[in-house]
Amino acid sequence: MTVSFVWFDVGYTLLYMQREKTYQQALKECGHHVSLDNIEREFHLTDKLFMREYPGIFLKAREEYMPKYLGILNDRLGLNLDVPDLDLRWENIKRQTAHYWLPFSGVREVLSELKKRSIGRGIISNWDQTARDVLTASGLIEFFDHLVISCEVDCTKPDKRIFEIALQQAGVSASDCIYIGDNYYDDALGSRKVGMNALVINRFGKLGVEEITDCPVIHRLSDLFDHI
Repeated sequence: MTVSFVWFDVGYTLLYMQREKTYQQALKECGHHVSLDNIEREFHLTDKLFMREYPGIFLKAREEYMPKYLGILNDRLGLNLDVPDLDLRWENIKRQTAHYWLPFSGVREVLSELKKRSIGRGIISNWDQTARDVLTASGLIEFFDHLVISCEVDCTKPDKRIFEIALQQAGVSASDCIYIGDNYYDDALGSRKVGMNALVINRFGKLGVEEITDCPVIHRLSDLFDHI
């Protein structure tokens, strides 16, 4: 496949939250000690459940989805806790955590290699007004030629309009692009509506995405070089 432009999702494609460590600290305050490996696995599986069963819910106000999310997460970990109390503790810890969003290992190297190969790089993301600040703080914003943020264009993935806006801004055709994201239902299905090829990134192998049979699943961002 010849690709001249690569588009990326942001959250859990390029950046991750320090949510597992901060959640683990909140659990300790409640007298529960749970391994980070178990927490990471159950966060991942809960994410995938919500992507599959509750499309678009993460675009709603946090108070609309977080009680359900934490209830399911706690149940998966075998914990019976007061969700509002746990959430308040977690939020307090998060507010004291510097650089809550961090780049995954290897992201800068992949973006640098794409730039070296003169392959265009862009963002298409469902995010609020903090997107550019988060990308700047993470040191990634300089790698991108175009940023298409849902709150700035008044449409969200998987609506094909956000992808059409991106193609128009970059002046490229869909057939020359590939889109990479962690949410099959927003990212792969959405980008395909305009004719882009897509990759789903899932750092836990096939865990949580076993139903995906019609789209390549990569385990590291660097695996994209096998598809361009």
